[in-house]
Amino acid sequence: MLSNLGNTFLALNILTTSSIIYFSYKFLKKTILIKFNNLVQLSLLQSTFSIMGFITLITGFLVSDFSLITVFENSHSTKPLFYKIAGAWGNHEGSLLLWITIMTIFSLLFLIFNKRNSNNFLLLTLITQNFLILGFLLFSFFNSNPFDKILPVPLNGLGLNPILQDPALAIHPPLLYLGFVGASIYFSAAISSLLTGHGGKKFAVQIKPWVKISWFFQTLGIIVGSIWAYYELGWGGFWFWDPVENASLMPWFAMTALIHSTIILEKREGLYSWVIILCLLTFILSVTGTFLVRSGILNSVHTFANDPSRGLYILILLFLMVIFSVIIYFSKSKEDNISFDNFSREIFIISNNWFMAFYLITVFIGTIYPIFTEVIFNTKISVGPPFYNLIIAPIVIPFLFIMAIGPNISWIKFKNINKKKIILVTLFSTLIIFLLKKLNGGFSPISNLILISSVFLIIYSLIDLKILLKNRPYNNLSRVISHLGFGFLIFFIVINHNYSIERDMNLKVGDTERFNNYEITFSKLTLNKEENYDSVVGHFIFKDKNNGFIKNLKPEIRLYNKPETLTYEASIRTNIFRDHYLTMSNIDRSEFYNIKFQNKPLMLWIWISAIILSIGGISRLNFFRK
Repeated sequence: MLSNLGNTFLALNILTTSSIIYFSYKFLKKTILIKFNNLVQLSLLQSTFSIMGFITLITGFLVSDFSLITVFENSHSTKPLFYKIAGAWGNHEGSLLLWITIMTIFSLLFLIFNKRNSNNFLLLTLITQNFLILGFLLFSFFNSNPFDKILPVPLNGLGLNPILQDPALAIHPPLLYLGFVGASIYFSAAISSLLTGHGGKKFAVQIKPWVKISWFFQTLGIIVGSIWAYYELGWGGFWFWDPVENASLMPWFAMTALIHSTIILEKREGLYSWVIILCLLTFILSVTGTFLVRSGILNSVHTFANDPSRGLYILILLFLMVIFSVIIYFSKSKEDNISFDNFSREIFIISNNWFMAFYLITVFIGTIYPIFTEVIFNTKISVGPPFYNLIIAPIVIPFLFIMAIGPNISWIKFKNINKKKIILVTLFSTLIIFLLKKLNGGFSPISNLILISSVFLIIYSLIDLKILLKNRPYNNLSRVISHLGFGFLIFFIVINHNYSIERDMNLKVGDTERFNNYEITFSKLTLNKEENYDSVVGHFIFKDKNNGFIKNLKPEIRLYNKPETLTYEASIRTNIFRDHYLTMSNIDRSEFYNIKFQNKPLMLWIWISAIILSIGGISRLNFFRK
């Protein structure tokens, strides 16, 4: 029953999407009498079919309908209700259906918020967007159908990957998809802009809210994924340059550059061609990341839904998107006619873009290079943190200074700049880092310079915030909050990196390990039985002799029942100053356990800073500006 219902919704969605394309084209050519509200109604119907289809799939997971192959392969009757729901998008078929649902919702919202501007630009945007939707719908219906049946019907399912059985994974993929799929709107708008000549300030104003929305969700998705990996995978860090992490980071760099570029297009009607390139590139990178993850080309500790045959379809779709975009861009793009001083705000924003481009290219090379070496030379290599830290870390220093100074420079032509302010803030920042060094030991020269530049940005942002709160309206609130959050983020990351302490040890029950004024005692083991797993819990007494406190840490080894899988759960004790992080793994045929302890300073403030950064990006949205 659910299979037939789900396939009906998919078929109706294909029909409705095709109708939107047909009637929009006829409306564009003025060969058919149709009201614009009719297109809105069709888009509403399209979104309704998408949502109902996805609800049908969730229902299949809720009632454990194992006649559906997707439910059979990714759920079990004993799974907690929460993880049955999460299982709906913890697989290839379900995640694709979620992708389509979000695409249709974005298409509808863009249409509603711009319907008073019912012109050729809007119609072509709608046509392009629905061609994209149709491509993914056909893929879902014929090659990755979440409603395919299995006969005979199994009595039970295979279960959900244990690593996905976590609250953060209930929101991580949807947030990232909101970021990825949100980029489809301004991809379609960019194609439409090239074909209609609808550019300049109007174009910037229309796409800017959607760029900010997708950037906001992409940022939140990365943050939630980072937090999840921190406590679930036992890495003990916030970022490890894992290929799947990189796949989400590359579109983020393009989005960030796009946000800043639209400022020049809106204020000065410049950088139109560059804005178009970034609009196209962002969604192409989103689909590229999806292909790399889904195809199985990338090896990652948290790649859970790959299928090479399905990855081929995405590759073909990606190829068509790139070819189509390149042809239209080179045939329709125009030269930018804009002039400005070599030391104007425009130059600083452009510099920001080049920094983002550099970071994007670095991450892209680091992610793709191992694939080429394996294909061409049959050599497996990995590109990890040392490569990225070596290349990116020094470039962060001038980037932070430019972020601070740039917004205080005038448009078009350079005017007097407050040199005294720059000197004083630089000296004060240096003094702070000097005192920090004296109190807690020295850092590397690169770390010191990054700290100075991050404090420089923080102080500048706080000064700007004070001025902003005094002089209303708050036109630059988004920029000030984001820059402030980013300055704190870099500062806390460097402190965390330099002050982290790590210790590996092999202990049995009753053993005590002493190091760095710390004392860890392995007091006992207990067995727990939960609904979907059994666990061995280690009880450790942690003492900090310097600060005089005692904590109980309880890492776990979990054996999930469906499917049978071992996972290692970290025990984390957090306060405003540091995290104490402990993991435990068994040593075969031994009474000893491998214990990994980490002291991670200011972890809480890394997450808070990242959230402040994301909030800044979403503030002061305006969908209704003309």
